[in-house]
Amino acid sequence: MSGREESSASSPSSVPATTGTLTTSVPSRLDRLPWSRWHWMIVIGLGTVWILDGLEVTIVGNIASRLSEEGSGLDITSGQITGVAAALYVAGACVGALVFGWLTDRYGRKKLFMVTLLVYLAATALTAISFDSWWFFTFRFLTGFGIGGEYAAINSAIDELIPSKYRGRVDLIINGSYWVGAIGGALLSIVALDTSIFAKDVGWRLTFALGVVLGLVILLVRRHVPESPRWQFIHGRGEEAEELVGDVERQVEEKGEQLPPPGSEITIHQRKSIGFGTIAKTVFGRYPRRATLGLSLFIGQAFLYNAITFGFGAILTTFFDVPSGSTGYYFAVIAAGNFLGPLLLGKLFDTVGRRIMISSTYILSGLLLFGTAWLFDNGSLSAKTLTACWCVVLFFASAGASSAYLTVSEIFPMETRAMAIAFFYAVGTAAGGITGPLVFADLTESGHVGDTVLAFQIGAALMCAAGLVAAFLAVKAEGRSLEDIATPLSAVTQDAG
Repeated sequence: MSGREESSASSPSSVPATTGTLTTSVPSRLDRLPWSRWHWMIVIGLGTVWILDGLEVTIVGNIASRLSEEGSGLDITSGQITGVAAALYVAGACVGALVFGWLTDRYGRKKLFMVTLLVYLAATALTAISFDSWWFFTFRFLTGFGIGGEYAAINSAIDELIPSKYRGRVDLIINGSYWVGAIGGALLSIVALDTSIFAKDVGWRLTFALGVVLGLVILLVRRHVPESPRWQFIHGRGEEAEELVGDVERQVEEKGEQLPPPGSEITIHQRKSIGFGTIAKTVFGRYPRRATLGLSLFIGQAFLYNAITFGFGAILTTFFDVPSGSTGYYFAVIAAGNFLGPLLLGKLFDTVGRRIMISSTYILSGLLLFGTAWLFDNGSLSAKTLTACWCVVLFFASAGASSAYLTVSEIFPMETRAMAIAFFYAVGTAAGGITGPLVFADLTESGHVGDTVLAFQIGAALMCAAGLVAAFLAVKAEGRSLEDIATPLSAVTQDAG
């Protein structure tokens, strides 16, 4: 279908439903759409799962001290929860990202973001009935397995469905919504740990059960989120892509919006699947600078978050004698700072630009964390002032960390997108998210100020290093179509309208 000829949403489709050569203006038609109720459905249906992820991780961190107490129903130590269980959760996420990332590129975004949520729900429900440490560890791994698949399936779907001028801020805010769940998890843990309300072996189980209930609600909403039209037209389902985009255009025009002509059209050879060898050759052979950028961003943010914030509650109880039942209040404060970062800075990634914003948020958060480490080492901080420092650090770090997911989901070709997200998430998170908790659980539990200072400094150094890489290698992607940033492997031609 010619993008130059089509200006009406009701134009007939001439795209074949089978594999072959196809000329389409679907990408430019998606990018020209104004913000609408359809986009809100996508944001709510796909983005809300990060709230569950934040709820999960925060609850486990804050109930670590309670789970290790006698009478909790589990024979487990606080160090095993913030170290072994945290590392297994992240390991599961890495494996899940790779497995489901490949399946997402092969079988579609919609099928997989339904399957991954079901895996998450089942594993969380089984975590709630843990009766021994091995059971708890097993289902923390499987919960992470489902969440890792969510990262690949959802980030690829979001970027392919959201118009280019909004893509940066929407992606950042959705990934940042993790911290809305973290606030809920922190406050919920306060109630769950109150033995005047729940017994020691009951409260923590109910927190996981609540996650299952919220997940079921999200599952109902997600059923209405469509498949990515970009995935459809490449995989031999061109008529479905045309019909879906045409329906959205009609909804917009019925509201009185006049759509401009599509900006371009693209001719592609449709294909059913793509092999690992082609993906690897594309990502590392064709785009080595972008691959370096993706790894740097993920490793930096993974060390900062997975290594240090997992042990934030332990730091408060160890160095400032904060009761285990009160750590949730402090965590809620830093979680709020984390969410406000992407919320308030997100628009700048679309206007000021990716390179300036990514590099500055990484470097600034690293420098602020170095300052926090220095104050902590000098004994100048209390529980409240440490929390305030962390809140400021994470305001910038959260925007930077969210931009890592945005970056790898938009700088590689369409056919490799989900797998690229999965790979960089898995490698970066394995480096920082598995080794980090294992190393830093011992550092923050040792009771020695110098050990915790070292943990802060490692996270700060890696964030600064990643920011410097971004200053040189970040891609100018703001306001550009995904096909312009990285031409699909299936493309024959891409003509300007």
